[in-house]
Amino acid sequence: MKFLVDNALSPRFARELVATGYGDALHVRDLGLASAMDGAIFDRAEADDRVVISQDSDFASLLIERSAPNPSVVLFRHLPNRRTDALLRLFLANLPYVEEDLEKGALVMMEPSRVRVRLLPVGKGP
Repeated sequence: MKFLVDNALSPRFARELVATGYGDALHVRDLGLASAMDGAIFDRAEADDRVVISQDSDFASLLIERSAPNPSVVLFRHLPNRRTDALLRLFLANLPYVEEDLEKGALVMMEPSRVRVRLLPVGKGP
């Protein structure tokens, strides 16, 4: 699985994810997208078949707005500890449970006490 880590997270998150042996992870800075708008990051993740990892809820809004079947997005929400090591532990502890959904296309929200999964496309509703 390939990941694209957004500016809302440290580049260290991507480096340490690679070091765990869990996939191919790049930070937006690695692709020259440090100052890119969320839509451009979203488009790049879709083109490269990467899962976006962020704390920016705008990516959920993009999924809803576009009713897109991909890319998958992982959002960290309501976290009292936003340190890279804490986020990485939360991500790695839950990845085995959501990996199949991410491969199909999903919005995954990781919180300290729960993980929510919505399969894509996520529509605007009636």
